[in-house]
Amino acid sequence: MSDGGEVSVLLRAWHAGKQDAYAELSSLLYAELRRQARFHLRRRRADATLQTTVLVHETFVRLADAHRVDWQDRHHFLAVAGQTMRRVVVDLARAQAAVKRGARPTRVPLESGLRVSVGEPVDLIALDRALEALARIDPRKVKVIEMRFFGGLTVEETAQALDVSPDTVARDWRMAKAWLTRELSEDGS
Repeated sequence: MSDGGEVSVLLRAWHAGKQDAYAELSSLLYAELRRQARFHLRRRRADATLQTTVLVHETFVRLADAHRVDWQDRHHFLAVAGQTMRRVVVDLARAQAAVKRGARPTRVPLESGLRVSVGEPVDLIALDRALEALARIDPRKVKVIEMRFFGGLTVEETAQALDVSPDTVARDWRMAKAWLTRELSEDGS
């Protein structure tokens, strides 16, 4: 893992408009984002074809214009990266669902490696809808889910990123999982 201080300096430089800082930041955090992507993809079925490298690259592409964000630190960046990974996977699931309904295929960047299998054990679109509903009730719980489930952060890393105690994160994690389980069961997913 990269030194948090060095990452914070690079994040501030990137925010100030120094594009070379983003390139250096990308190389420093590449391994960490690959770890997050592997963690996320491990939860998917073995026949899923979304590749770790492609997910990381698409995340970096989507984050490239985020220099306007007032980055706080490494954990803040990784939290946003986890949220971005969620968006990538959900966008792909939506594109696949549209194709299954007979719509014309949606263009997706880096499409050669970004296929989502038909028989996902979790309906990502339903999960996304449930997370949006939960965000209206308790946005912090959604952030906990994004950081832990999609980003692969530990309880301690999530607590530090959200500036709450690890016990609060653990409680939010349990409550959010229970809420999502109920919502997804009612949805028939």
